[in-house]
Amino acid sequence: MITIKSTYSGELRTENIHIKSQEKVITDAPTDNNGRGEAFSPTDLVCASLCSCMMTIMGIRAQKNDISLEGLEADVTKVMASSPRKISKIKIEFRLKKTNATDSQIAMLKDAALTCPVALSLNPDIKQDVSFNF
Repeated sequence: MITIKSTYSGELRTENIHIKSQEKVITDAPTDNNGRGEAFSPTDLVCASLCSCMMTIMGIRAQKNDISLEGLEADVTKVMASSPRKISKIKIEFRLKKTNATDSQIAMLKDAALTCPVALSLNPDIKQDVSFNF
């Protein structure tokens, strides 16, 4: 079953439609790679996917353990290598001002994040620098 329908719109832009929900994501090449930079670049989406997957898996574990993650935020930084052009590092800084999680539950949440499906799917050459400020 098809998950996403993608179309090249020209001028280094793509349109991607999630079949089930009909939600749309546009990508543009970044300005440092001949693009307009008016939308997420494909490599931006890789970084956002890693962060979103980590948050989702932590959320699943939190729900099962009656832990509040409300207000969980993250800053994501993408670092590109030039030769060849590829993502060399993804830095994610999680912040949560208030939680009812115990120290052992926080350790469980961190492990869940670091072993999420996207984290495990990325090339091991991509450094995943993740910090948790809970």
